[in-house]
Order: sequence, then C-alpha cells, then structure tokens
Amino acid sequence: MLKMFTTQLTGLFKKIVENEEFTLEDGARLLAQAPAGDGFIYILGTAEMKAVAFEAIDGAEPLRYSKIISDRRLTELTSSDRVLLLSRFSTDEEAVRVAFLLAEKGIPFVSVCSVLDKDEAGPLITLADVHIDLHLTKPLLPDEEGNRFGFPAAIAALYVYHSLKFTIDEILSEYL
Repeated sequence: MLKMFTTQLTGLFKKIVENEEFTLEDGARLLAQAPAGDGFIYILGTAEMKAVAFEAIDGAEPLRYSKIISDRRLTELTSSDRVLLLSRFSTDEEAVRVAFLLAEKGIPFVSVCSVLDKDEAGPLITLADVHIDLHLTKPLLPDEEGNRFGFPAAIAALYVYHSLKFTIDEILSEYL
C-alpha cells in the first residue's frame, strides 16, 4: 500500500508542476509584492490547510514577512498586503466568504485548492488574482470494495507552498 500511495503522490506532484508551473510563478510574484513594499504575506487556511500557515511561520525555514491571519482580522489588511488563501475545494464556504471580503477590500490574493467541476469553478476562483489548482478531486487509493481512500490535500498544499516559497525567496533576494 505504501508504494502505491507514494507512486500516486509522486504523480500528483508531477501533475501540479506540469499544469501549474506558470501560475506558481505568477502567485509567487503577486505574494512577493507585499514584502517588496511595506506589506506582509498573510496566510489563511481552512480545515487541514492550516498546516501550511503553521509551516510558513513555525517551520524549519519560515517564510519571511508572513503572518497567520484569522478571518476576523481581515479588516486590518492594507493594500500593501497580500493573502495566500488555502482550502480543500473551491466550493469551501469559509474560503469563498473570505474571497469576497478580500475582493471588496481590494486586497490581492492567491487561492490554492482543487476545483471539482471546471465548468462551475465558483467565485473563489474568479475572485482570486491567481489560482493554483491542487488537482486532487478524489482519494488516491482503491480499497477491496471499490471505494477510495487517502486524500492528502494538506500534503499537496504544502508542496505548492514550498514551490511558492522558493520562488518568493528567489525574487526577494534580488530586491531586499
């Protein structure tokens, strides 16, 4: 089972890189605007995506100029700030509500989540300045009865976060 999970996870990472290479760069450029100016990169993750915020702040290699923000403190953001908004799916009610608040305030943000139905992606995707799709719409592994299990959304989001962080660090090394 472990080998199958590893193979599926490796395939997911490859899919993200192949399909999101340019949006990862665009997202990193957008987020890097905050520390290049007078702002911060605020990170808000729903449910298991809070793991990304903790990695950015408390991980072995923290993302400089970043802070965790709760949706209650969104009113404190300024036009110099940028937000990384993460959820499992584009239909996440909390993420959609936050996206509307950010758009209303004119705060640029990057959304990271999976889109279940490309034809009806929803307002989270359309409101985001940059959207990075996790391409994880169903669990990775089959069981004996034909069901599926193993839904590593946080792992996929951490992969995207590290990709963004490496690019942000590279961008900022030229300016700061």
